[in-house]
Amino acid sequence: MVDLHTLRPLDEETLVAAAQETGAVVCAEEHLLQGGMGSNVARVIAARHPVPMRFVGLADVYVESADPADLLRKYHLTADDIAVAAREAVAVKPR
Repeated sequence: MVDLHTLRPLDEETLVAAAQETGAVVCAEEHLLQGGMGSNVARVIAARHPVPMRFVGLADVYVESADPADLLRKYHLTADDIAVAAREAVAVKPR
């Protein structure tokens, strides 16, 4: 797991090392998928060490206010959702 807490500076070397080590990448973020952290990660991975990728985040929707745990479930941002994305990414890795 790589914790990317900021868009800039983006630790490209760590991202590439993770892609090389695991052979697949899942980006999970509590933000919009379009233009989010996953987009920046994908740009780096695609250019330097392409591997299967999956993304967990908000579709282009307006998010309501509610209990945080309820929102994570509603918008499919839970640990279980991340695990599903990881299984999907691993399933398409070259053997």
